[in-house]
Amino acid sequence: MKFTKMHGAGNDYVYVNGFEEKVENPEELSIIVSDRHKGIGSDGLVLILPSETGDFRMRMFNADGSEAQMCGNATRCIGKYVYDRGLTNKETISLETKGGVKILKLYPVNGKVERVTVDMGEPITEAKKVPVTWSEEKLIDQVIDFQPEKYAVTAVSMGNPHAVIFTQGIDTMDIEKIGRKIETHPMFPEKTNVEFVEVLSRDHAKMRVWERGSGETQACGTGACATLVAGVLTGRLNRQATISLLGGDLELDWNAETHHVFMTGPAVEVFSGEI
Repeated sequence: MKFTKMHGAGNDYVYVNGFEEKVENPEELSIIVSDRHKGIGSDGLVLILPSETGDFRMRMFNADGSEAQMCGNATRCIGKYVYDRGLTNKETISLETKGGVKILKLYPVNGKVERVTVDMGEPITEAKKVPVTWSEEKLIDQVIDFQPEKYAVTAVSMGNPHAVIFTQGIDTMDIEKIGRKIETHPMFPEKTNVEFVEVLSRDHAKMRVWERGSGETQACGTGACATLVAGVLTGRLNRQATISLLGGDLELDWNAETHHVFMTGPAVEVFSGEI
């Protein structure tokens, strides 16, 4: 099986061209290839497939083999993959995901895509649709006791669930301990991604992320989008802001007219191989 390893702001996945390769058990394969000691090393597996509703379709699997609805960084890398390899000559493409159809604007330089803007769609803040178990319609900046820690949480879905926490000192936080506990808390029936965010100014924040099924990663595109939305809802951030992650920066824009979140960031090919 041929594969290509790519990353968006350090959020790396193994990509397989489903037009040419047939993957019988992607859940098991994702576990194998993701292993950073015995496999290729990645945050998961992404399949690029034919689509009946878009130009292409994405299926993505976390490092633990679970299938995810959506990944913003992976969508950008798919845009680069299909354009650079001549699978499309369009600079605007539609990508079917389990989190809905996303529109990608590609920015090629000398025939190779370097950056991509993704229309991530309209965020979901209704608690039962995130989903999060909460007595009120929305969960915005409410203190939750995760025993022994307490954090103010804002719940947002960008096609997948996020718990956004604004706090200080994120560089020294024990993300593995805290993130795992929140990810699997009963109030999140489908588990959740967890973002720990430190606001630097109204148009700049830094973030660390614990991804559902993968652990801490270098970046999370949907998490950055959820962070911007949560920042606007709680009065901490402007609608346009830079979110700095361990793997790099993403530019976010929550459009006031369409209510869609637009994410712009890099897409990088690392290497290709065969297993």
